[in-house]
Amino acid sequence: MIWSEVETWSRGQVEELQLERLKKIVKTVYAGNAAYRKKMDDANLKPEDIQSLSDIQKFPFTTKQDMRDNYPFGMFCVPKKQLLRIHASSGTTGKPTVVGYTKNDLEMWAECVARLAAAGGATEDDIAQICFGYGMFTGALGLHKGLERLGAAIVPSSSGNTQKQLLYMKDFECSLLVATPSYALRIAEVAQEMGLDPKKDLHIKTALLGSELMTEAMRTEMKHVWGEDLQVTQNYGMSELIGPGVSGECLELNGMHINEDHFLCEIIDPKTGEVMPAGEKGELVVTTLTKEGIPLIRYRTRDITRLFYEPCACGRTSARMENMSGRTDDMLKIRGVNIFPSQIEEILLNSEICGPHYEIVVTRKNHSDALDINVEVAADKMTDSFKELAAAEADLKAKLKTTLGIAAPVHLVSANTLQRFEGKAKRIIDKREEDR
Repeated sequence: MIWSEVETWSRGQVEELQLERLKKIVKTVYAGNAAYRKKMDDANLKPEDIQSLSDIQKFPFTTKQDMRDNYPFGMFCVPKKQLLRIHASSGTTGKPTVVGYTKNDLEMWAECVARLAAAGGATEDDIAQICFGYGMFTGALGLHKGLERLGAAIVPSSSGNTQKQLLYMKDFECSLLVATPSYALRIAEVAQEMGLDPKKDLHIKTALLGSELMTEAMRTEMKHVWGEDLQVTQNYGMSELIGPGVSGECLELNGMHINEDHFLCEIIDPKTGEVMPAGEKGELVVTTLTKEGIPLIRYRTRDITRLFYEPCACGRTSARMENMSGRTDDMLKIRGVNIFPSQIEEILLNSEICGPHYEIVVTRKNHSDALDINVEVAADKMTDSFKELAAAEADLKAKLKTTLGIAAPVHLVSANTLQRFEGKAKRIIDKREEDR
């Protein structure tokens, strides 16, 4: 189902609206925010310098550090009395990044999520169980309000207490699951431990997954445990931009459709900052076109993707972003080689012997970085044969070396050995500081 006619507009219609809104938002931040005004003055730029969409390339980037430097409200463009909601990141690596929403922002957010939920297969007939943690994290309330706008019934079960989650899921006959990919797999795992078959005893038909990268191998694993008919799509967003609602997959699974009337996207070379042509892979940069509380100009997301502008077979004409390859700040540099965890995940999950749970341990030995990969054996592939396990480890090590260009030992461990996560999975354990 296509929720809004704007999703089928011509490229000319979209860009005309984007330019109109871009001019307005640049004037807004220049007039209403001292931090932005200083950045623009330092670059000898005025709002009038925006005469075409490409003129945005003249403007300086905004980063997470800008938000931390102006904590808590220094990046806002409205007085606090106009805010109806305030969210913030966890701040585990520094001061939290704080975001705020006016009444219009909340309306826009719900609309954006409703579009993407509809594209991903959600309908007004669904009973949607939201297994994101409610609180300062934007994911739960973002999907909650968007699915409500769509007409779905909401079960706001939050994260954790997986057995209770399954009680609700079974007894309420929930048909739509909102979760991280890793927690969706954990729910299925616990269901099996309780003697339930997710394919037969539960009623989940659609999964709207987000908050962490999902590889195609992870999607395949979702279908393996939940059923081949499960509609599995992922959506993209981040608190700084709006929360979930920037883009999302349709059922064609041909990239994530961008809500272009609200977000202007660019791809840059992460090293040089130069804008790259359509179809080239690089770092995603986003300008919010309609946010009032805390608009952002050229925000560097650190996410790696590419943009496509061809119409989709679903009927939508909006630009799409390729599913994320990783983040520039998640990239591991091992002995001069750039490695994304998603590359490792694809190889592991495409192996019949591996389950979906793994961890990447980074160490430093003799002044040289090294990788070790621990991965659980799939429950139905458990074996006591040392010979079989050794052969499987050697095969995985060879495939990883071919793909990554470096050797990385693989250690197959028993099922239910590695840590489980109810929110974003922590796949990387970096011990290099300890090894100095």
